[in-house]
Amino acid sequence: IVISCKNDPHQLVKIEAKLLPVTDSLQAKKETEDFIQPYKLKVESEMSKVLSYTPINLLRTDGVLESSLGNLMADLCLERANPVFFSRTEKNIDFAMFNFGGIWAEISKGNITTEHAFNLMPFENSLVVVELTADKIKELVNYLIENKKAHPLSKHIKLVITKEGYELTINDKIIEDSKTYFVLTSDYLQNGGDLMNFFKDPVKLYKLDYKVRNAIIDYFEEIDTIKVKLDNRFVKLN
Repeated sequence: IVISCKNDPHQLVKIEAKLLPVTDSLQAKKETEDFIQPYKLKVESEMSKVLSYTPINLLRTDGVLESSLGNLMADLCLERANPVFFSRTEKNIDFAMFNFGGIWAEISKGNITTEHAFNLMPFENSLVVVELTADKIKELVNYLIENKKAHPLSKHIKLVITKEGYELTINDKIIEDSKTYFVLTSDYLQNGGDLMNFFKDPVKLYKLDYKVRNAIIDYFEEIDTIKVKLDNRFVKLN
């Protein structure tokens, strides 16, 4: 009896798989759909809300070293962030810089909705201000020149590449070696994203607790019609 009841080791003989195609024949349970529907309708309503209007297509590729959408993004973020920064420091932001790859969608001529803002900035990036030395600003400029992309720059900076080098003014003034400058950017870039290492280890870092997307939405809600143009804030002379 003992011998006949011993446990032989089990061995895997065969594995079988069955393909179950997902088709319309697989119906969701009605109670699940009924539960989700109110939330779905609310989200759709919020996303389709009209915030502003643009009379032109807003693109990130309509210029060589600048773009209509890049100029708009940098300018609006600074306009929304500067009052917050000033209220805490009694200082003004000198200029804003973001990255070309941070513009995730373009906006066609017509109404601008909340969905456009989410498509433009789908991530939870926040606005920060870095206090940079003149040497760090020069690193920033060299990055722009070597990168040759239309990174968003606010209208407060003007950079002209010449045969001899470059000409740079910030708020219509030539850069001073003894000064520090307050630059608005995102927390992603401040941590060295897109190889913007000049933002790391600043003289001082100011976290504004203000999402980039929220700044975009707040600006669009405030401005009835968007006005933006290419104004040669970053240009290369032939």
